[in-house]
Amino acid sequence: MSSLKALCLPAPAKLNLFLHITGRRADGYHNLQTVFQLLDFGDTLTFALNGKKEITFTCNNSSLENPDNLVMQAAKLLSDETGISLGTDITLDKRLPLGGGVGGGSSDAATALLALNLLWNCSLDIEALAQLGLRLGADVPVFIRGRSSWAEDVGESLQPIDLPERWYLVLTPNCEVSTEEIFSHSQLTRNTYPIKIAAFPFPGSKNDCQTLVSSLYPPVQKAIDWLSAYAQPRMTGTGASIFAAFESEAEARQVMEQVPERAPGNITAFVARGINSSPVHQALSEIEDKHVL
Repeated sequence: MSSLKALCLPAPAKLNLFLHITGRRADGYHNLQTVFQLLDFGDTLTFALNGKKEITFTCNNSSLENPDNLVMQAAKLLSDETGISLGTDITLDKRLPLGGGVGGGSSDAATALLALNLLWNCSLDIEALAQLGLRLGADVPVFIRGRSSWAEDVGESLQPIDLPERWYLVLTPNCEVSTEEIFSHSQLTRNTYPIKIAAFPFPGSKNDCQTLVSSLYPPVQKAIDWLSAYAQPRMTGTGASIFAAFESEAEARQVMEQVPERAPGNITAFVARGINSSPVHQALSEIEDKHVL
């Protein structure tokens, strides 16, 4: 049983190295194929038992301080599922863009489930937590399982994949893209032919949402046009963030240095290394070795 009273854990970002929509299901969801690349950059969450019955949430982005945010939803879901609820103060240091397609909200929810499962002594295994996470969002299980992965179906059928270490520059134009709007849009491409994992990486991969998002959100297209002068950009998820891969951190940072003065509009940027294993699992393993009896 854990004797922990507090935890501080990362919530890493992800990129969709490609995103193919292979069909629409009878329930309205879409069948997808994608590769999730985890990054060594993200948000940070702190959890501290408070000796009360109340779960509190604070964030450096006040727009997220509401009971409907994904972290609070994750805490409530775990409590309802296990019958365990200990008063906990949760603090989110938000670094990832909102509505960017880099998985910030999903990763935050996954870290909350992993952390509270330990802090509250719920004793759920990773499979059970992944199934809970799927109820919060299709991207949550990849963060709970903690591996860069090939994904199919709605994104929850995961197969770990070892990806080459590369550095990524991620740009986010000043707009939030509605995932619901994109996936319900009549002009969305939904008939890309399915491929096999053995074919990855392969020429001709794309993000099936990119053309539509670029037409509906001009800042996304402007950011793509700008980054095209330095590398081959691609949108992640349903946007608005775009990214390009580089062989070294120095190359990625050299391009990022051009962003404030030359990029169109109000663009935020970060550089991150692609990783195959989540830092959350490494941190939890170290914590359990020290604190679990």
